[in-house]
Amino acid sequence: MRSTADRMTAAYLDAFESLVGVTPKGWYAEGGTARAAVTRSDVPLLNAAYDMTAEPDLDSLNEMATEVGSQGVRWSIMVRRAAGDDVVDLAARHGLVERSDVPLLACAAGDLVFRSSAAQRQLVRQVGAVKSDIYTEVLAQGFEAPESIFGPLMGGGVLDAASMAGYLAEESGRPVGTGFGIRTSDAIGVYNIAVVPSSRGRGLGRAITEAVLHDGVAAGAEWAYLLPSVMGRPLYESMGFRLVTSWTIFTAR
Repeated sequence: MRSTADRMTAAYLDAFESLVGVTPKGWYAEGGTARAAVTRSDVPLLNAAYDMTAEPDLDSLNEMATEVGSQGVRWSIMVRRAAGDDVVDLAARHGLVERSDVPLLACAAGDLVFRSSAAQRQLVRQVGAVKSDIYTEVLAQGFEAPESIFGPLMGGGVLDAASMAGYLAEESGRPVGTGFGIRTSDAIGVYNIAVVPSSRGRGLGRAITEAVLHDGVAAGAEWAYLLPSVMGRPLYESMGFRLVTSWTIFTAR
């Protein structure tokens, strides 16, 4: 039987590949046990060459890294567990010398803790592709980053894709928060939880996260997973999420 870490890693990779498939100008390739996926956002994690097996195929990973590195985007190399010297050397040859951990949190559907009030839940609604521009604007404000960092990530038909759902939270008719869910066979992945600075501290991040989770579980998800920010991790842990594994990512300095 696969471990929770194995199942959630597989769910994340399936979701990533699905996202690339509906992202405008998205690109995906495979070689051996290595994979490559590019969204053309300015987020290195979302433009990656990766091999999440226990023993990465270095030749194939190098080939995928060469492909991604040639595409003119900020990118990364990602592996499943603590990287050995051979992976460190491979990344360095591609100019990726910054190394960090990416924590993966997960929770069984039956263990999720929902605490938002009815009033908070009513502030969150699912939106489609017609709201892509507004969604990206609020997403950027929530992460306190320029809109250009997300590039075409949320454009096209992403918010209308069958396995994906985007959410906006509003206060006084003004969009102030975002969320995004990607459903795979038995899991719901939680992404893009962001609230603009002026609306923080009022429970909107929790309400948005709960909306993503509620709809994912209603659609059949037995597990939920996410990659937390340092700021968001205490919130997710209060909802029942626990660390199941950490990945290693290499980026440029």
